[in-house]
Amino acid sequence: MDGRTNNKGTKGNKGGRPSKSEEVKMIERLTPLEPKAFKALEKGVEEGNFKYVQMFYNYYAGKPKETKDISITSEQPLFDLD
Repeated sequence: MDGRTNNKGTKGNKGGRPSKSEEVKMIERLTPLEPKAFKALEKGVEEGNFKYVQMFYNYYAGKPKETKDISITSEQPLFDLD
């Protein structure tokens, strides 16, 4: 047996995205902490802490796209013509 029944998303396992009602409950619990979170973020940005500044700009302007440099060191045919 390969254990697929133990994967998330199968019947009976709680996996994947939380239900909408669970998300709403979490938002309701976190809402009173919002002013404290903004104050902590503001303090970190004012101190010049890189992680706080990075987080601010990731949410404010959007995270920059990741680029990957793929280089081939030797010539390789794309298709096998045999």
